[in-house]
Order: sequence, then C-alpha cells, then structure tokens
Amino acid sequence: MHAPLPSKVGEFLGAWRLAPDGSLLTTRSSWVLPVLHEGAPAMLKVARTPDERAGYRLMTWWNGQGAAKVVASSADALLMERAAGARNLARMARADQDEEACRILCDTAARLHAPRCDPLPELHPLESWFQPLFHLASTHAALAPAAETARQLLAAPHAVGPLHGDLHHENVLDFGERGWLAIDPHGLLGERTFDYANIFTNPDLSDPSLPLATLPGRLEIRLDIVSGLMKLEPERLLRWVVAWTGLSAAWFIGDGDDEGAAIDLTINAIARRLLG
Repeated sequence: MHAPLPSKVGEFLGAWRLAPDGSLLTTRSSWVLPVLHEGAPAMLKVARTPDERAGYRLMTWWNGQGAAKVVASSADALLMERAAGARNLARMARADQDEEACRILCDTAARLHAPRCDPLPELHPLESWFQPLFHLASTHAALAPAAETARQLLAAPHAVGPLHGDLHHENVLDFGERGWLAIDPHGLLGERTFDYANIFTNPDLSDPSLPLATLPGRLEIRLDIVSGLMKLEPERLLRWVVAWTGLSAAWFIGDGDDEGAAIDLTINAIARRLLG
C-alpha cells in the first residue's frame, strides 16, 4: 500500500480533478507526483517552501516555449505536461555525446531567454541568490575568489533578463514531438550568462560516481562550444563559472556534503587557472 499523500497534495488532486499515476517524490522544496489529468499524463508539483513560487510564476510566463507547458497553476502548485521521451541528456553526455548535450542545453536556454511581450513576473534577484556564498566566504578561504568574482559580475551585469537558474542535464527533458524542454526553474532575474554556468558542473553533481565535467580538457571543450554557440565572451563565461561553482560549493558545505563541494571546487580551480 502507498503511504498517505500530504494533505496539501491532496487538496490539489481534488481541486484539479487529478488521479495519482505513480509514486510521490519528496524534495527539500517540493512534492512531485505523476498524475492523470482528463486521462492524459501530467506532473503535479506542490511547493514546500516559499522560494519555489518564483519558479512556478516563471514556468507559467514561459507558456510552453522552451519549457514544459503549464496546464494549471496557483501560488503553491503547478500542473504541467509530463515528459514522455526516452532520451536523457546525462546518459548522452556520458556516452560520448557530450557536445550534442551541450548544444541542446544551449538551444533550450536561448528559447527561454527569447524576448516576450508579457510583463515579467516577480523573480528572485540574482544578487540575493548569491548571499550564501558571501556569508560563508569569510570563514572558508576556498570560497573567497568566487565571492570576489561574483561581487564584480553582479555590480556590472550584462544583458539582464529572466533566468532559469538551474539549467542542467537533469532539468531539460525529452518531451517527444515537443522536443527538449526545461523544468524546475528557480525563477531568477540577472545576467543571462549565469544560466550557462551550471552546464559546466553536470552531470557530475547529479551522480558523482560517474565523473565527466571534472575530466581533463572537458571544461575547455565545453567553453568553446557554449561561448561559440551563444556568442558569449569566453572570459566572462569563465568568471561566471567561478562565481557559480563557489555558490554551489557553499550550498554543499552548508549541507555537510563534502563530495558535492569537492566537484564544484575542482571545476572552480580549473576555471580560475584558465583565467590566469
């Protein structure tokens, strides 16, 4: 027998007339449940923390362009189409198709960053997102270079717009005929170059037992691909990689996850070496 669903999840099952169609996934920030909506497969995501709401607003604003289409939404819940395709970017990257996976991630980001006429929803300022790094850098010397780089970038941003904030191999899925689409944004507002930095740390952060991003020469190859496709300044992209890996490492350090922090700090060191 399945364990009883959280009452908040049950509320939306009833309100949107949904039938459970799989096991509940519980994360720190949300509950995620496969459901049937009018007989069609969908995913229900219900917030456990207020930070999730900006991502829900951004998913709704994207209106299925570059992201999974939202079927219904409220401040604390999102009902969206379910990915049905069999392809997986992490598996592709580890099967000698990393360059193609990078191109797909870049193409998805470009679609998400495309101008739209609708007014922007309320999003998290990128500066506020970096506070955990700034707080820890004073007591963790390994984070200090990243904190200083982040302060410089945030003080003079380029091309500010809505950001996914967590764009990597596990958050861009195969939706069959609809192609590759993003899910699970953080909902940030800041320089668009930041959205590409997460590509450089994954899929290792999802499964550290199968290293790829930290392999010798891999960051350089990805830098050429991403900067070339998206017409980004390689040096500025590297600086955002330094800033991002510092922030991600700060989160892992706060969680007591030494393995995750080590991956970030390894890539951080490679990026700083390339910057000279």
